[in-house]
Amino acid sequence: MRLASRGYSISLPAWVEAEVREVPDVLPTREERMALVHRLADRNWREGHGGPFAALVAETGTGRVVSVGVNVVLASGVSSAHAEVVALGTAQQAVGTWDLGAPAMPAHELVVNWRPCVQCYGATLWSGVRALVVAGDGPELEELTTFDEGPMREDWAEQLRARGVDVVQDVLREEALDTFRAYRVAVDASGATVYNARRG
Repeated sequence: MRLASRGYSISLPAWVEAEVREVPDVLPTREERMALVHRLADRNWREGHGGPFAALVAETGTGRVVSVGVNVVLASGVSSAHAEVVALGTAQQAVGTWDLGAPAMPAHELVVNWRPCVQCYGATLWSGVRALVVAGDGPELEELTTFDEGPMREDWAEQLRARGVDVVQDVLREEALDTFRAYRVAVDASGATVYNARRG
């Protein structure tokens, strides 16, 4: 058997580095962290790299930003290259372990501009983060963007909490919805690619 490839990699678009260059290493409040996530999410779809989604990993206690991620499904050609997966993976590489909740390590949190899809829910669960901070949760994301977020459990937040992951909701919620609305206008006007599971 000949392998088609020996592996693959997912990289952040070049514009992300320029976008965060002047951002302080420490963002003390969750609102500041979420504001950066919203900025990245809005620019990401405008740049054409993927959907209007971004995430970051930070040390909960200090606010030190460890990594950022944006959705690069379209740019990478990899369906799993969601913002949360990119942010978690780059954070794990930065700290040198797959377990962001390992002993003697500061508690880390994942900050995302909406409740994760089913894939990223699992990635969050196994990453070791001790908190998930989301701008919102509910049907608005799917209604506005037409993305299929998958068959999420209704008790998703309780399941995370039961496993030691605190869930903080409604941090700059309206700003997230503004990004999704702008994205929807662009999709309706230009027919931008919305990648979905095939539902019937």
